[in-house]
Amino acid sequence: MSFDLNTLWFLLLGVLLTGYAILDGFDLGVGMMHIFAKGDRERRIVLNSIGPLWDGNEVWLVTFGGALFGAFPDAYATGLSGFYLPFMVLLAALIGRAVSIEFRSKRPEKWWRGYWDASFTFASTAAVFIFGVALGNAVQGMPIGADKEFAGSTMDLLGPYPLMVGALAVALAAMHGSIYLYLKTEGALQARIQGWMWRTFGVFLVIYVLVTIYTLVTIPHAVENFRRMPLAWGVVVLNVLAIANIPRAIHLGRAGYAFVSSACTIAALTFLFGMALFPNLIVSSIDPAHNLTIYNSASSQSTLRILRNIAFIGMPFVATYTVVVYWVFRGKTKLDDASY
Repeated sequence: MSFDLNTLWFLLLGVLLTGYAILDGFDLGVGMMHIFAKGDRERRIVLNSIGPLWDGNEVWLVTFGGALFGAFPDAYATGLSGFYLPFMVLLAALIGRAVSIEFRSKRPEKWWRGYWDASFTFASTAAVFIFGVALGNAVQGMPIGADKEFAGSTMDLLGPYPLMVGALAVALAAMHGSIYLYLKTEGALQARIQGWMWRTFGVFLVIYVLVTIYTLVTIPHAVENFRRMPLAWGVVVLNVLAIANIPRAIHLGRAGYAFVSSACTIAALTFLFGMALFPNLIVSSIDPAHNLTIYNSASSQSTLRILRNIAFIGMPFVATYTVVVYWVFRGKTKLDDASY
């Protein structure tokens, strides 16, 4: 694999996507599991476990979108035009999640809080599902013509494989969020969350196996890069080991190790997604010659060079901010007058 500015930006996008998937993945997962908490106090604890963190986690998504627009504008334009309706629904889900967090405890009425509880869970689930469907389409291929324009309809994006990847994303986020919740809670709620961890892991494992088999059987180009770079199979092995360590760590009562393994699983799956794509950004289902790659959809070399310098200055600030926030709000979740 030759290493140039285009490849560098592909890798930087992978880093940003990985950071977002790990960090916002658990708080979206918490949102999915929120509705299963019993009573107002438990639901407030679940909500406040991510209260100081969720908006900072979305910085990684904003940065990813800005980097994709700056480095690969053609892929950005084609992807957003093809996913116009789904991404509008995604935007509504992300806004709905934020509004649910902020509005939920503004009034004491049961019907008010029940509505925002349902909204929070629905919006979180919908957002993760749409993300997964988008990733599935990127790998499987979309109807992209020679003019780099999307030549299909929204229904073309809802094939079996993208829907399976969407379900996998939901299961993975639910598992990741459940493990995080276990770390942030105590008492009866924590004991009940242990059951959530086992159930979400079981669902994730089943869907993961099915998606893996489906990918290997129906999308042969997804493993082409592994033939050219056989060392990448090491990540596959590490991914399997990370998944296997999750139930082991849960059984041993080491939820911290389970969370690290879950984060490593997400990182490995993001790497495998990149391996399935490279050097493409969007695969055309009409003709491979119409694929949007890191070369035919990129900005000029001078633009990539300037963006690289900005990224090298800015990304450490994003990482530092993330570390500081997580350090400040470490420990078990407690309710006080400032809580949601």
